[in-house]
Amino acid sequence: MIIIGSDHTGIELKKKIISYLNEKGIAVKDVTNFKDQSGDDYPDIAYIVCCNVKKENCLGIAICGTGIGISIACNKINGIRAAVCTDKYMAKMTRQDNDANVLCLGARLNFANVFEIVDEFLNTEFAGGRHQRRLDKITKIENSQKDGVEYGDSI
Repeated sequence: MIIIGSDHTGIELKKKIISYLNEKGIAVKDVTNFKDQSGDDYPDIAYIVCCNVKKENCLGIAICGTGIGISIACNKINGIRAAVCTDKYMAKMTRQDNDANVLCLGARLNFANVFEIVDEFLNTEFAGGRHQRRLDKITKIENSQKDGVEYGDSI
């Protein structure tokens, strides 16, 4: 299952990605199925997508105009590692090294290789090893914020 959502700027790109994934036999859950192009803000979309990613323990795709705003909002949610990717290499590395669980895309970027980016993100496994140590440090940073402990004190 892939969770997908977009603000109003990403509706058309989202539809294309959903069709592409469905053709490949991949289940997709659209958590922002708007009938029109009003009444949504990317922080709200980020929250909806990420809560569903955590609940379903799966990957997600979040789309706004540039991918930047929605990625910032996604990364405010504990347990989410979101990355804006504009090429296959970025998509591969964010999964392989960072175990990213949300791919952020910019609908206004008009890149021709969006399906290649999506494929690379969905098909790359986390490498573990030394990268897990780094993710553990990121988790400590997240937890230090909610626990009121300074990160430097918890290393």
